[in-house]
Parts: sequence; structure tokens; C-alpha cells
Amino acid sequence: MTDEEGGGALYVLTAVLLTPAQFPSILGDDFPEACSLLGVKPAARGYGLVLGQDEEGARWTVVVDDVSLVAMAIASWDCGMEYDLSPDERSIVVSLAGWPLALSVAAPGIPDPHDPEQGADGTGRVPLAPPSAEVWGPVQRRMGADQIAREWTGWRERVATDGGAAAAAHPGLARALREALEYTQSPPPPGRVRSSFAGEDVRTLRVDGPGWSLVARTGDAAFVLLDEEPSEVLAVPREGDPDLGLPKLPELLAALDRVAVRPA
Repeated sequence: MTDEEGGGALYVLTAVLLTPAQFPSILGDDFPEACSLLGVKPAARGYGLVLGQDEEGARWTVVVDDVSLVAMAIASWDCGMEYDLSPDERSIVVSLAGWPLALSVAAPGIPDPHDPEQGADGTGRVPLAPPSAEVWGPVQRRMGADQIAREWTGWRERVATDGGAAAAAHPGLARALREALEYTQSPPPPGRVRSSFAGEDVRTLRVDGPGWSLVARTGDAAFVLLDEEPSEVLAVPREGDPDLGLPKLPELLAALDRVAVRPA
């Protein structure tokens, strides 16, 4: 594709969606936060993020508003089909230096991937870069929840759910569950509660809040990760806690699923 702002060719390597229902969790706890990190308005329809290299090998992230085209390309690639993703120049919202995600691929026949000079995209910002894996914080907490969602069966077997720490015994877990319950009563920012298909009559839930992430499957179990508990995965008790005003887990998950945004 041709980058209208940069005036040169962009060799597309991959693309991801940035919508209220689907966005890279490393970018934020919700859709508006993810948009803010990239400097775009949280438009309800969302965006597509096209990651590639220019003719000199520099990394670029191109934000486009043609969500359907990017979704079609991703679906084709996921099925092992070729798809030439070439968004119309008029769909380009902004071109940003760097990549927000780590990629292990590179365009053939051009220099190795590298960041352009700061300010090359006209924003004056430091080029986008994937988060460090050396420290534990909000980004790593959300990435951990994403991993559990992808590898649910393995994590379901590894973490006991019948003898998990009681909510009352873990203030951080109790706080996360109370705030998740509040989402069912007062709508949170778009993307804080997301629901995706996981099987017949089963949904995967991803819920995030300040300092915590919850990943669950309806009718099954739920796990919470906390900023203050590096790399720890806490099982959510199924019985709830009446003293804390927390319902039983199946009821909480069903309520969260009702307010969740879902992929179109």
C-alpha cells in the first residue's frame, strides 16, 4: 500500500482491529484508553491498525477507518488464504512511527526493521514500541489475562477453583469483584467488558479495571490478575460473599455477559 502522509510504499506485515469489542489489550484497559495511546478519537466504529515497513525498513503503524477491509484481511489470513491488504489512501487516519506490538516477521528484500527518527511521523512522539516483559504492571497483567483466555483448558487445570482464596481474605480480589459487579449496574467505558465466542452457549469474558483483569468462561470458572500480585493468578470463589455484597460467580458472569460488547 501507499502511505499518503509519508508519500512512500508500505510493505504490510500484519494488521489488527481496534474496536470496542476487539483491541490489543496491551494498549489499555478499555477502547478509549487504547485510542488515546495512539492519539485518535474513540470513534464507535473503530479502526484497523496496519503494521508494516517502508522502503528503508522503518517500522510504521497506519491507522485506517476502513474496519471491514481490515477485518476481511485478518479473516483470510487466519484461514491460510492470501489477501493483499491495500486500504484506500482516503481511509488513512494517521501514520505513526514504530509498532505497538512485537512482530517476528519482516518484509523481504529491504533493510531489517528499525524505528524511524523521532518526529518522522510529524507528531513529535517517541516511536511506538511493544511493552517490556521485564517488569510487572498493567500491560503485563492484561497480557497475562489474554494468555489465559487463549489457553483456557491448560490454565483451568492448573489453577484450583474450589479452594481459591476467599474474596474476604484477599482485598485486591474482593475489590476487583466489587468493581466488576458495578459494571453490571452502571455502564463502564466501552471495551472494559468484552465477550467472545468460546463454544456452543459458552462465552469468554475479558473484564478490566484499574489495577485488575478478570478472564472467565460463562458457566465455568473465573480468574483475576492484580497489579499488586506479580504473575499470580487468583481463582474466583464460586459461592460469592454475601457480606461483601458479591453474588455467586455464575450470576456475576451472566450479568457481565449481558453488558459486554461483542464482535460484530
